[in-house]
Amino acid sequence: MFLQNLKKPTFTKVSDCIWEIPPSFKQGMRVPSRVYATKKILDEMDLAVYDQLTNVATLPGICRCAYCMPDGHSGYGFPIGGVAAFDTSEGVISPGGVGFDINCGMRLVRTDLTFDDVKPKLHELIDELFKKVPSGVGCTGFVKITKDEFKKVIEGGAGWCVRKGYGWDEDLRRTEEDGCMKHTDVSKISQRAITRGYDQIGTLGSGNHYLEIQVVKEENIFDKEAAKKLGIFPNQVVVMFHCGSRGFGHQIATDSLNAFLPVMESKYGIKILDKELACAPFSSPEGQTYYKAMNGGINMAFANRQVILHRIREVFSQVFKQDAETLGLHQVYDVTHNTAKIEKYNIDGSMKEVLVHRKGATRAFGPDRPEVPQEYRDIGQPVIIGGSMETGSYLLLGTKRAEEETWGSTAHGSGRTMSRTKAKSMFRGDQLQKDMEKRGILIRTDSMSGLAEEAGAAYKNIDDVIEATNQAGISKKVVRFVPIANVKG
Repeated sequence: MFLQNLKKPTFTKVSDCIWEIPPSFKQGMRVPSRVYATKKILDEMDLAVYDQLTNVATLPGICRCAYCMPDGHSGYGFPIGGVAAFDTSEGVISPGGVGFDINCGMRLVRTDLTFDDVKPKLHELIDELFKKVPSGVGCTGFVKITKDEFKKVIEGGAGWCVRKGYGWDEDLRRTEEDGCMKHTDVSKISQRAITRGYDQIGTLGSGNHYLEIQVVKEENIFDKEAAKKLGIFPNQVVVMFHCGSRGFGHQIATDSLNAFLPVMESKYGIKILDKELACAPFSSPEGQTYYKAMNGGINMAFANRQVILHRIREVFSQVFKQDAETLGLHQVYDVTHNTAKIEKYNIDGSMKEVLVHRKGATRAFGPDRPEVPQEYRDIGQPVIIGGSMETGSYLLLGTKRAEEETWGSTAHGSGRTMSRTKAKSMFRGDQLQKDMEKRGILIRTDSMSGLAEEAGAAYKNIDDVIEATNQAGISKKVVRFVPIANVKG
């Protein structure tokens, strides 16, 4: 993709935070494309985002619009931050619309501890977390299982972990999909994928994955009633972490792309503008093979985060010499990115099923959806959005407006503004670590070059991104968290 050959669209302003590209912009567009962003964010997005988003609008069976969230930046096939729904009988499924790190997601854990309780033990806590939760390229976990047992993990997701003692029953109901996608078929997953994944449960991995201790400042609570309902209070310490399906999900995506490319046009007559959008009809044998394998990738990631939560509870119990229940280490919620899921929406007056792709985007259902845990159903689904390690992160709530406009979707993070290569050329990891510690943020990492890639300056301003989603009404601000210690993948 050559940026000099790309042109910036002429946008139609729908509102201060919604901008539309009409189908006339590019030959083959079946629907408009919409970007959710302030004017400032819109102007700063790389042109490749608009090229990729309008390519998505050409795919067969796409419904309503192709969407991009305010954290959008160019990705593989879809832009990261891309959302699209497809008719389940006439539409397609595309690995490029899901991503290689299937179910890369966020989990938030609250505690009954205050910053005053934690501050004297912060170095010990982060050092122990760094030991107990492996990070970096190729890291392996402490859960030692056979490849045959791993197949049970793929089928059972987080539930397998809880049954093995790595969690509490309440964790499951506070996890999207109860921690397990039902339509999974292990026979559709390659042995190569299983070999890559079976020893990686309970690991962060690398890139933008992290485990962070954060604090709630009173002035950063925007909705006190909702915060109380979610167990959040001033000066509280919480733990947030971000990781996915590791090499397992990557291999599933690779296998499926290789399967789609030879048959897409010859067997199904599908022509695409970018081979990274390789796809197959959702109802086809190839489409169903990928879907059922991808669900296994989602389940592995749920299991991965469940075991990490177990290790977090172990570390806090060890350091504070009290059990995790007494310390109040309850999961608030676990949300996914990088999925394609069958969901029901009101379309033209009746409830219909569509296959919603969320590539670097978060589900954001409003109140009264049956998929939302009972204890949150009156306020809406919790939405966890991570910022850069230097800034802060957010807890929001989903809205009915998101269900009506964006297939129940909102942003997933800050969104990069700088390539990893450029960030490494501009920042030194060791200096960044020293500077952050001076500002009160402890950092532990396996890779100083990886740390440089994740410098705050390489990302959009998280506050700007959240303000865009808040103004657009597709998610509602509840609280902002400030980092005090971080294990970086």
